[in-house]
Amino acid sequence: MDCKRVSYLVGCFVFGLGGLFIEVRGQNVLPKCFYSEIYNFGDSNSDTGTTSSAYTTINPPNGELIPGLIFPTRNCDGRLIIDFITENLKLPYVNAYLDSIGSTYKHGANFATGGAPIVKGPSPFNLALQISQFIQFKSRVLALYKGNISDVMVLDPIVRARLPSVEFKKALYTIDIGQLDLAYGLFTSNNDYQAINASIPSVLANFSQGVQQLYNEEARFFWIHNTGSWGCVPRTNKMYKPTPNDTDSAGCRISENLIAQEFNKQLKDLIVDLRKTFPDARFTYVDIYSAKYELTKNAKNLGFADPMEFCCGTIESPVVDCGVNTKDKSRLCDNPSKYITWDGIHYSEAANKWVASRIINGSLSDPPVSVDMACH
Repeated sequence: MDCKRVSYLVGCFVFGLGGLFIEVRGQNVLPKCFYSEIYNFGDSNSDTGTTSSAYTTINPPNGELIPGLIFPTRNCDGRLIIDFITENLKLPYVNAYLDSIGSTYKHGANFATGGAPIVKGPSPFNLALQISQFIQFKSRVLALYKGNISDVMVLDPIVRARLPSVEFKKALYTIDIGQLDLAYGLFTSNNDYQAINASIPSVLANFSQGVQQLYNEEARFFWIHNTGSWGCVPRTNKMYKPTPNDTDSAGCRISENLIAQEFNKQLKDLIVDLRKTFPDARFTYVDIYSAKYELTKNAKNLGFADPMEFCCGTIESPVVDCGVNTKDKSRLCDNPSKYITWDGIHYSEAANKWVASRIINGSLSDPPVSVDMACH
């Protein structure tokens, strides 16, 4: 082989490698997503004010770690996972849709409500109602804009400052719901696990219908959490102690976690189908179950106290009572940051921050993309 031919082949090889390198680099340097707003749907895990607006005031020590918070609006000592998501995206916290005092909706709205199920439960604010609220919200925003962006100039400046853009296709739609459907099934079926499993397809059919409604309203970027490890909830495990045969090495109730796992399996399959039905949308399935279970299982190694203990409230009331009697025994700990669970059901800010750090980067997502790249 002569020198010229060798030089030619080497040159082609190097050029090919260069092209491959550029292509790979191109994939790695996609711009971060710019979401015009965030619209959130869910239960108390992401409720930033609906419960305190629609039902009853949430009292201190709830919300004690959020600077400048006039009224507690979260079942937590501080921030929720949705708050850490908005911080990561460099957006303000999302106000509750029903929180009319001092709220702005320039960066979206939160429709999540404590106790909300997908289908059945004690709360009327199920997923279908939350989506109806969003549709009404959107229609009123468009009415104010009169279908023309330039028309916003005729609005009062104060009103204009509180309105989102009309680019609903560029918003991020986050959904964290489903735990209450399982919990309600457990409480109303006398722990008939077979019946609860049999109800999951119907529950998820309603979830799918809700997602399709959002798609019809221009939603294109979905960030969907699966359900958490219900068998690891300290409050219920203290009130109704699991048998030794139904307790795993983390102290969690095996039978209830198996139901959550089955729900999550079917939810993941549903999202695969939604991707085929709506190929121009982006669906990110977030395995929050794994993050929460890992935190419970390795609590002590991660600097937390016994995961089956909680900081605020008692088990003497049928409802979560943190903040009801702050002067006496409802406050059980001096350092909430050492506890996974704040009130026996909901996570502490420290635990929410840890879980958020495990999911925001995409390491537990399908596809494995971070929240700031979930539009690609």
